[in-house]
Amino acid sequence: MNEELRAELLERAGRDQAARNSLPLQGSHDAWQTIVAPVDEANTAWLRGVVTAHGWPGHALAGQDGAHAAWLLVQHAPPDFQEQCLPLLEQAAAQGDASPRDLAYLKDRVLLFRGEPQIYGTQYMVKDGVPELWTVRDPEGLDARRAALSLE
Repeated sequence: MNEELRAELLERAGRDQAARNSLPLQGSHDAWQTIVAPVDEANTAWLRGVVTAHGWPGHALAGQDGAHAAWLLVQHAPPDFQEQCLPLLEQAAAQGDASPRDLAYLKDRVLLFRGEPQIYGTQYMVKDGVPELWTVRDPEGLDARRAALSLE
């Protein structure tokens, strides 16, 4: 395991969450652009370099918590980078080197940005201030798919 990489992933994930948690409840677009966007941009630029150098930073490379931190950073990255990382995370999860739950969230996020129905029901859109579940493929099978990954 690369302890230095793990530590940097955890630190960056901490900054990600601190920026989001510092927003006022009725946060404005300006607040988002000032507080969160710079953190996301820096994290994405850095993680692009990691992925180029190492591939997906999975459990073996970054530890379980470090791999989860990498997933958090890519969830908050632009759609093009999410698309780039999805097959890497799919391969890592298939090899037991990444969390299937993390994969479910990224898969749904990518599908949302494509405008396609999600699979695991992890993504919501806010309409008139109310979160609504993004369209789900095969809604009758949703509970079984979620249960298979220990999702609520």
